[in-house]
Amino acid sequence: MNGRIGRLRAALDGLGAGTFLVSNPVDIFYLTGFESSNAILIVDGDQLRVLTDYRYMQAARELDGAEVIQGERDLASWLGNHLSDLAEGPVAFDANTVTVAALEGLAADGAELVPTRWVVLNLRAVKEAEELEAIRSSAEVLHGAYEALAEHGLVGRTERELAWFMERTMREAGAEALAFDTIVGGGPNGALPHHHPGGRKIERGELVIVDTGARVGGYCSDCTRTFSTGELPDDLAQAYETTKEAQAKALAAVRPGAPTREIHEIANQVIEGSGREHLQHGLGHGVGLEVHESPVLRKDSEGELQPGNVVTVEPGIYLAGRGGVRIEDLVIVTDEGPEVLTPFTKDLLALD
Repeated sequence: MNGRIGRLRAALDGLGAGTFLVSNPVDIFYLTGFESSNAILIVDGDQLRVLTDYRYMQAARELDGAEVIQGERDLASWLGNHLSDLAEGPVAFDANTVTVAALEGLAADGAELVPTRWVVLNLRAVKEAEELEAIRSSAEVLHGAYEALAEHGLVGRTERELAWFMERTMREAGAEALAFDTIVGGGPNGALPHHHPGGRKIERGELVIVDTGARVGGYCSDCTRTFSTGELPDDLAQAYETTKEAQAKALAAVRPGAPTREIHEIANQVIEGSGREHLQHGLGHGVGLEVHESPVLRKDSEGELQPGNVVTVEPGIYLAGRGGVRIEDLVIVTDEGPEVLTPFTKDLLALD
């Protein structure tokens, strides 16, 4: 905890602030290990205070090196009336996670408030060794689920049944939760990148997208594979091979110092070169305590990859009314190149 709080404190001068308020529960957990749906960290150059309501007081008192303060259920309004006593101004907050109502509460006593964006999220982008181990463990559970799915088969089963199979398999292998709701899109539903599994049965001669992830030790994994259920029409078979090529070339470019938008563009050029319109969504995103974190790999993203980033590489091609393809790996950025955590085959498997 001290190291992460120290990195946040080091950012205060650059923000022009004396105190940082952290209200996002995931950020609070990252900085302190404290889990709560209603808490605010008050971090200045010398002190760490935890403000919460009566439901979490006992758990908060177990934190070392933090002063625990009990407030009302509406913490922002309560803090707004005490901010000058508890925080050295100016007071920074994350404008992406503080609601308009909460901001009104914080401003009650006229303290100078400094909006910032993604300060703690960007700290989370470079994973520590124990975080990487948790993500590796999560990916191992996920890999086992794909192996089980290949044995289980697809044809005649509904999308919803297959989604439940993946969830049950991962939970039985030790996952405490899904990283996100599993996506299963068969046939024309595969052309919807975030399709919600329904009652449609998987038929022969079509593509099936399966996109899922586990949560183990608090950390997420994420992987997509696309399967066939028999001989495919030429346009769908070509779409698979193009996506596979785009994914391989973009994956090979994942290294420290690589501009994130350029990695996206590598995949996009392959897809455009095949005669398709373009890569219709961002190539990838960071993964950690949440399944969507920094950094992002998009055509408009800024910045470069760093060692310790964990990102997805997931190009897709979607043919409306016909089907879709997405191939996604989860990788750690290292000085030696990408460490791929999702080794399940990317050859097109035909499953009954």
